[in-house]
Amino acid sequence: MQVNSIDFAIFLPIVFAIYWLLRENLKLQNLLILAASYVFYGWWDWKFLALIFISSLLDYSIALELDRGGTTRQRKILLWSSVVVNLGFLASFKYYGFFVDNFVSAFSFFGSEIKPNTLNIILPIGISFYTFQTLSYTIDVYRRKIDSTKDIVAFFAFVSFFPQLVAGPIERAQNLLPQFYVKRKFDYSKAADGMRQILWGLFKKIVIADNCAKYANLIFDNSADHSGSTLVLGALFFTFQIYGDFSGYSDIAIGTARLLGIDLKKNFAFPYFSRNIAEFWRRWHISLTSWFKNYVYFPLGGSRGKTSVVIRNIFILFLVSGFWHGANYTYLFWGALNAIYFLPLLLFKTNRNNLGVVALGKTLPSVKEVLGITLTFTLTVFAWIFFRATSLDHAFGIIADIFSPSLFTIPTIDGTGNAQTIIIVVAIFMLIEWLGREGEYAIEHWGTKYKTPVRYLLYYAITIALIWFKADEQPFIYFQF
Repeated sequence: MQVNSIDFAIFLPIVFAIYWLLRENLKLQNLLILAASYVFYGWWDWKFLALIFISSLLDYSIALELDRGGTTRQRKILLWSSVVVNLGFLASFKYYGFFVDNFVSAFSFFGSEIKPNTLNIILPIGISFYTFQTLSYTIDVYRRKIDSTKDIVAFFAFVSFFPQLVAGPIERAQNLLPQFYVKRKFDYSKAADGMRQILWGLFKKIVIADNCAKYANLIFDNSADHSGSTLVLGALFFTFQIYGDFSGYSDIAIGTARLLGIDLKKNFAFPYFSRNIAEFWRRWHISLTSWFKNYVYFPLGGSRGKTSVVIRNIFILFLVSGFWHGANYTYLFWGALNAIYFLPLLLFKTNRNNLGVVALGKTLPSVKEVLGITLTFTLTVFAWIFFRATSLDHAFGIIADIFSPSLFTIPTIDGTGNAQTIIIVVAIFMLIEWLGREGEYAIEHWGTKYKTPVRYLLYYAITIALIWFKADEQPFIYFQF
């Protein structure tokens, strides 16, 4: 079920109404969340409900055994059972074709022909997200950072919580699971804030992402027909498409959870205003970055030790992050490129600079901040070319055409409507983001900053924009991950 669909617009109010009617019975509320989450996920393909059920049951049971004690060896066996089964599911559905193709290519290189019987495997939506969520629970119980839960309904609801089930944020059990143990009280201001964030998320997705997707797809899918300047424009369209698409989903998820009295972690913090690439990664897909730092980077030693070890750890971190996004060498190259961007900051110990909000308390940034933002944004746009391209050859072909004399021509896009209007809309969008960058999301403070008539005029303007600029519905990019 798409969170920007009519189905969800009917589904959510029904769940909301029943949920708060059950406010005096916590167990029934949690059971409703679990049932609603399985309906939400099964709406896409009910057969994959078995997969999320098995993952949940496995980690629920293993965590209980881990808390019962046992020898160090026994506890390690339990942990690795969880890791192997969960990552085995992920690898089977997500990477089977990639490994088979590379196996065949390797033998072909040595002159042997292999024709394997490959399976046409459908990738379950959100498998990378809920697998990491349930796996982190088992690891944290093994590390004795949290206790296992005996409340099976609460745990299953934690794993499958429908607002963030298919595209995050990836929640740690330490934050989300305890919220299923305590009675929730309806808070009008919290619910209103949730509705406001949902509205802004829909604007990002429908107005920004879906319209930018139209032009990004046209240019990338026909890259050989376009000039260098038009290819740059295509990369920019994709840059705002992926941000509007993914951060828009996160806003909808966080806002929806807030309607139910539950708090999810912030997943985006205005990343395109970052002053260096380290700051960008603290602000982009925060939940995934945090997951890899805690469960991959720090166990490897982090930034401690010899320089060669630090460099190794950084490349492992970004390569694993790239591979998490998909079974394609373009994602691995994208990860490696970001590691190269990041290394100088780490080696010169400037990666912890710029921890606060850019130009805090000011209207305009300093010249130094403008230069930092411009450089970081340019590097990010360049890296997104590899993320969006269908192959490395495709990406390098686009880059070669960009760095050609045609870069200095006027971009042209034919037959797709008024691209200039969308560029203006994106500019207005980024202005709103800049003005609201000190909040949890761009329009968070509209509820207190403006008087009622002005506030509702702005809300109506966003609603009209949702209708006026509605393009062909595009699936959320991160559903494929």
